[in-house]
Amino acid sequence: MTLPPRHEPESPRDLVGIGIGPCNLSLAALAHPLSELDAVFYEQRPGFDWHPGLLIEGATIQVPFLADLVTLADPTSPWSFLNYLRSRERLFPFYFAERFHIQRAEYDAYCRWVAQSLSGLHFRHQVDGVRWSPEADVFEVDYTRLDADGEAESLGRTHTRNIVLGVGTVPYVPDPLKPLVDTPGVPVLHAADYLAHRDTVLAAEHVTVVGSGQSGAEVFLDLLRHRPPGRETLHWIGRTEAFAPMEYSKLGLEHFTPDYTRYFHALPEPVRDRLVAAQWQLHKGIDAGTLAAIHDELYRRTLLGGWPDAVLTPGVRVRTAGRIANRKIELHLEHVQENSRLRLTTDAVVLATGYRERPLDRILAGLDPYMRRDSSERPRIDEEFRVVLDPTVTGSLYVQNAELHTHGVGAPDLGLAAWRSATILNSITGKEPYPLPARTAFTTFGLDRPARVPQTRRPMRLTPLADGW
Repeated sequence: MTLPPRHEPESPRDLVGIGIGPCNLSLAALAHPLSELDAVFYEQRPGFDWHPGLLIEGATIQVPFLADLVTLADPTSPWSFLNYLRSRERLFPFYFAERFHIQRAEYDAYCRWVAQSLSGLHFRHQVDGVRWSPEADVFEVDYTRLDADGEAESLGRTHTRNIVLGVGTVPYVPDPLKPLVDTPGVPVLHAADYLAHRDTVLAAEHVTVVGSGQSGAEVFLDLLRHRPPGRETLHWIGRTEAFAPMEYSKLGLEHFTPDYTRYFHALPEPVRDRLVAAQWQLHKGIDAGTLAAIHDELYRRTLLGGWPDAVLTPGVRVRTAGRIANRKIELHLEHVQENSRLRLTTDAVVLATGYRERPLDRILAGLDPYMRRDSSERPRIDEEFRVVLDPTVTGSLYVQNAELHTHGVGAPDLGLAAWRSATILNSITGKEPYPLPARTAFTTFGLDRPARVPQTRRPMRLTPLADGW
């Protein structure tokens, strides 16, 4: 079937954003008041949604509400979380609630409000490929417009001087468990799909949660709260040596500042790789409040006598897994410190095994000859989040939340989204529509002294005259 083409402006756009998650939504919100900037954003999903399978009742985001889409770059923006509350006449209730960390569902609703308010966002648009046109000196972006059923409706092509990739991450399933997820029968699912299958999981006689991060803790707590005392039949395992709290000390949190991002980017590649692996507790630990809630719930169940039927074991990895007569799942476990092994039979498995950066090979195949890569074949990304391309390419390709290897643990953090978006917009415009602070942390991460921030000038003292002034 030949699809009809869609017409695009003859002159190239200034910016095409690919993907509309929180990162590119932040970019779109901050780009909106820049009237001279012609920007458009494409997303293949029918509308905005943010981890819908993990919007568990009561679960909160792990950054303060000030880490919304815009505030840390422009507190006066109409797209701030506080203005969202004002538009819903909920500002006073929020004030009295005294909440610094909002619920995930509320953050999702806020982002939906922004997405529905902005122009230039095109959902049901699947980007098929990106190429550089040396003749026209622009990027060519091919896309397919999808109908309500997700089927191809028409084809389109637009030209742009700059591209920002914000295609997000995908659920990660460890190799030993991939065959179980792909096979129907006994439920084995990623936590990203938890709420969609929650009733089925709750109905299972024995449930195992794999993963010792925040998602694993939230799923385990939700299951625990909905199982009868004494008959919980839950097992929670994870690879880390402990169900460890996330680093929330004030100086520890300075690893999520622009100062640390700049320091990390300047380090040699081998040092950066070692740091990312060692700093897991900065971004893969568990909120202390969630750990406390789990302990409180377990303790509450001892008041009736006896211990809850729940096993929590860190330091465990899944070696292999299989099905038993399509009725149960057998996990072959290994305790790393003990060097011991165990077979665990269960009726359902929830994999809270995290996310990985979405592969960019399909979208960027046309740019592959121009891309400069590091020793591990990853794209080289400069300090302004721009992929390093051949000098013959005069356009710029930026990334959002695909730069963990070059910018460190702050790459997926919502708290740096507005600053990164502002950095990209400043780079694209060649101006400074969003002035950014020279210093953001008390910690000096290297031996070089931090940039001095100009001190506020003291007010001029006026000397009174004899007649008063």
